[in-house]
Amino acid sequence: MNDSTALLSPPAAAAATPVPAAPSARPPLTIRMRDGDNVAIVANDGGLPAGTVLACGLVLRDRVPQAHKVALVDIPEGGAVLRYGVVIGRAVQALPAGSWVHERLLHMPEALSLDGLPIATVKPAPLPPLEGFTFEGYRNADGSVGTRNILAITQTVQCVAGVTDFAVQRIKAELLPRFPNVDDVVALEHGYGCGVAIDAPDAAIPIRTLRNISLNPNFGGEVMVVSLGCEKLQPERLLPPGSIPLVDERNVADIGATAGPELDVVCLQDDAHVGFMSMVASILRQAEVHLERLNARRRETVPASELVVGVQCGGSDAFSGVTANPAVGFCTDLLVRAGATVMFSEVTEVRDGIDQLTSRAATPAVAEAMIREMAWYDAYLRRGSADRSANTTPGNKKGGLSNIVEKAMGSIVKSGSSPISGVVSPGDRATQRGLLYTATPASDFICGTLQLAAGMNLHVFTTGRGTPYGLAQVPVIKVATRSDLARRWHDLMDVNAGRIADGDATIEDMGWEMFRLMLDVASGRKKTWAEHWKLHNQLVLFNPAPVT
Repeated sequence: MNDSTALLSPPAAAAATPVPAAPSARPPLTIRMRDGDNVAIVANDGGLPAGTVLACGLVLRDRVPQAHKVALVDIPEGGAVLRYGVVIGRAVQALPAGSWVHERLLHMPEALSLDGLPIATVKPAPLPPLEGFTFEGYRNADGSVGTRNILAITQTVQCVAGVTDFAVQRIKAELLPRFPNVDDVVALEHGYGCGVAIDAPDAAIPIRTLRNISLNPNFGGEVMVVSLGCEKLQPERLLPPGSIPLVDERNVADIGATAGPELDVVCLQDDAHVGFMSMVASILRQAEVHLERLNARRRETVPASELVVGVQCGGSDAFSGVTANPAVGFCTDLLVRAGATVMFSEVTEVRDGIDQLTSRAATPAVAEAMIREMAWYDAYLRRGSADRSANTTPGNKKGGLSNIVEKAMGSIVKSGSSPISGVVSPGDRATQRGLLYTATPASDFICGTLQLAAGMNLHVFTTGRGTPYGLAQVPVIKVATRSDLARRWHDLMDVNAGRIADGDATIEDMGWEMFRLMLDVASGRKKTWAEHWKLHNQLVLFNPAPVT
């Protein structure tokens, strides 16, 4: 990795120290992703000044910030700029070798057509199964497995959020200490339920999202609802009869008979409630019933195949596709080999690599399902007079990502190399194992919310710019793309993938480290920093339907 143009291709990396040491002076280092690329990114902390001589003899004409691109050869006006072996743009003007290449100097390519794509053409040799790996989880009556034992209180409408939050604080202070086997109590707060076109076709998305979040494996099948009473999203519409899995309320294995539970609803407008504290007392009274049952549960040894892992990136930079995401991709392959479920998402962050995804589809039907999701989202963006270029944020660009094409290439590598075995539409729950494309917007919290609905019991989130993102409902393992970020945010980042770019680790070793960390976190043997600090974002339901 000491050459000025080191090649990185998976597999290659390894685990980080919790608090990386401050960097010593390093010789100029740039990283090129493929042999044919005509740009490389600067890896040195703080970037490199104009006049720097790279190991290959190239002299920088401009100061190039860390993670930003430098032209390795003369690129003529209109010439293709290649990174990851893909045209990420065409030069607005001539770019001499050694010059800084950034977003203002590139014309973004048009989006790939959804017609004529390669369909299930890649048939990789099956990797050997990965056997013998286990974690300690909570088995549920519906067959799913939780990594945490949480009481979740579902809300039908934003109007009840203040009351529910007040009650949850009381539950945590007064009740939870009596139930040591329950990890937490969370309110599933959201902005939906009233003032919405409840019968519009796309209204099905937020409704089924909230329904499936309520049934997430980490909640043990205990469904409790707080309703106002007059909202459009009535409890019976949110959770109709038959939607809650059968459970044995006595938790006795040899009874055999199970019964579908009655929907447990606290309605604030009920005549029985006289005053605010009456409402709160009702919530506490019902919560205690659910806490009793959750407290009787115990962890048991289950195979790694019971993991349902959502992978996501946010606050991305040009290192995301060099360090953290390739390491997550290697770990994704390990999880799939172990029989687990891995979900990758973010429509606009994979749209420009759709040909890579349809070619990896396990069957033509899976490829066609991905194309349908992309086409639906293309139409959704057109209705809002937006396009995929709206995805790239100012922080992404400051971190060296010129446009969504370049960002997409680095995002897709989180999915590893396994065949894509299924597609999950927004708000739906995953029903199969393997590598799944779970269609979501790229917004961090909306993506996380939809992956929760799909049944995620563990989350992996990579970041280059840095974000304190977390979820109260599942553990979130945070992976830094750069050692400088990992050092400065040492008590927020769980893994430092920046060691790959430093030359101190390989993608393969880092992937294994993440795999083992996932088993420890899923078992409750380790807590993530987000859990330690109790950092979490609110749920944000994806609602493409009108608001009235």
